[in-house]
Amino acid sequence: MAKSLFDKTYIGKMKLKNRIFMSPMGTTGEADGAYCNEGIDYFEERAKGGAGLIITGANVVSTKYEPRPCTELSDFHHVERLNMLIERCHAYGAKVCVQLSPGLGRQQFTDPFTPPYSAGSVGAFWFPDLICKPFSKEDIHYLVEKVGYSASLAVNAGADCVELHAYGGYLLDQFHSVQWNNRTDEYGGTLENRMRFTLECIEAIKKNVPDTMPVLVKFTPHQRVEGFRTIDEGIEMAKILEEAGVDALHVDTGCYEEWFQAITTVYSKEGYKLDVQKAIKDIVSVPVLGDGNLKDPEVAKKAVEDGILDYVGLAHQMLADPYWPKKVKAHHEEDIAPCVGCNECLLAGFSGKHYYCAVNPLCYAEKAYALPLPNGQKRKVLVIGGGPAGMMAAITAKRRGFDVDLYEKEDKLGGTLWPAGGPDFKADVLKLIKCLETQCKKLDVNIHLNSPITKDNLEGDYDKVILAAGSTPAMPPIPGIDTTVLASDYLTHQATVGKKVVVIGAGLAGTEAACDIAGKDGDVTLVEMCPDILFTANHCLNNDQHLRKMVKDRGVKVEANAKVTNITPTSVTFERDGKTMTLECDTVLNAVGFRPNNQLEDLLDEKYDEVAVIGDAVAPRKILTAIHEGYHAIRVME
Repeated sequence: MAKSLFDKTYIGKMKLKNRIFMSPMGTTGEADGAYCNEGIDYFEERAKGGAGLIITGANVVSTKYEPRPCTELSDFHHVERLNMLIERCHAYGAKVCVQLSPGLGRQQFTDPFTPPYSAGSVGAFWFPDLICKPFSKEDIHYLVEKVGYSASLAVNAGADCVELHAYGGYLLDQFHSVQWNNRTDEYGGTLENRMRFTLECIEAIKKNVPDTMPVLVKFTPHQRVEGFRTIDEGIEMAKILEEAGVDALHVDTGCYEEWFQAITTVYSKEGYKLDVQKAIKDIVSVPVLGDGNLKDPEVAKKAVEDGILDYVGLAHQMLADPYWPKKVKAHHEEDIAPCVGCNECLLAGFSGKHYYCAVNPLCYAEKAYALPLPNGQKRKVLVIGGGPAGMMAAITAKRRGFDVDLYEKEDKLGGTLWPAGGPDFKADVLKLIKCLETQCKKLDVNIHLNSPITKDNLEGDYDKVILAAGSTPAMPPIPGIDTTVLASDYLTHQATVGKKVVVIGAGLAGTEAACDIAGKDGDVTLVEMCPDILFTANHCLNNDQHLRKMVKDRGVKVEANAKVTNITPTSVTFERDGKTMTLECDTVLNAVGFRPNNQLEDLLDEKYDEVAVIGDAVAPRKILTAIHEGYHAIRVME
């Protein structure tokens, strides 16, 4: 019988209502490490959305050797909040797997002066010149005991299963890996020795949980970094783990050195981990769980139907839309808010904040930011601009029961999302346009295309006006700048380029445009006045790594610290270190940035009592700021 995404199944003796699980992502907690109310609400919403299994982020078992990076399960008093989380998820038929971690090791973000602990005397990730302190055997035994104790606490909290955090270059994976484990005792050397710490943790967990409780291990059989672990060793690891009696294997790829191999970016291909997951599935008899850009329902279904995965994991897509499972089951895929791979969630977490999601303003604020229920009060809202900020404002106003007029000067909605989604490797951004447009139409927003608002045609009585007119490309005072092709015109297929192209500006737009051209056999040079490409890009490390790799792989040349002094249709002249250089080319692309369209602000303030300027009309920024400001501008209306 063919498998399907919505089969009822078992892992060990744990019954699951479907094959969809929420992948583990570390969450912030209270000062003592327990889950906070916002975190409990956050997990409850994903259970409500239809996931069969919720896997928590890592819960550290001790803070003896490193500061707590996320939630903690090391003390009897942590049980109460974890139990609240589990019981609320159970109410919706979801099972909860508690992930346990002995630590981050060399990945721990400390400071340049305090060496973190690790398997061996190797460089810390964030501070490579800082040599880690190897754990003593006594330290390892202590952590093994703490893993066992934490497993008993998970049982007390009502967990359905536990998962050991042994992947991605974190502490246990550092012991697994020859590049980080240079020990000469029984925890180093052969693969069996390098896995000893993990196997002892599995044994400790099994001693502290009922026989009926499944034990999962998340591990990395292929690190996909040159010189690091390959699938051959990963297959041997899987055999060792199965022999140790685990009930399922959660298969990952990557590590921080190429973080995008582990955590999906906007540049990732669909199902990019499936080859590794299939290699493990082919040689083990226990169920295999996997994630890795499986958010397209058809890709997820096929992974199960083809027998590659027993369970499909969604991580950031669950932040963007907790109701993905219910919408897929009901065949309402058009209503799914798509994850766009921006990793604003990850960036927020590594900046000391809780998760934020670019396309879901309610992520980690499910109750605090919930919309007031419609109360029959009729309010009228004018939205000027049909980009992401304007569309979100219009959608939110309709959901509150308000009347909305949305005016867009172009012949279609989407604004600057169109050039942002223009490269062949950023189609997910275009899905966001479609999603927002679909909701506008379903909610019957009164949309006026080809209708610019000016001081001469501004009319009507409105309770609130939203200025979301976006931004336009900047034209710096460089001789010849008027002869360039706008990067936004190229990315929206309104302009073509020659075979030899110079791109002025190596921010996100310029670098992505350069990669797009180079991917079509173009000879491309980026010219940037800052010391490096992406110098001012405020994005997460894995996105940065992935885009830089694309620059390298596609052969894009870079001229940094270069001040452009003159442009002609076939050349760019720049100065660096007192020297003048000229690049010959067929086309010059202008990607120096954008400026806000806020010219109507003063006029609107004079005419209306409530005016909000949002999105790029304030300043050119991100999808997150556009979506969130559009939502909150309407949410706070009284």
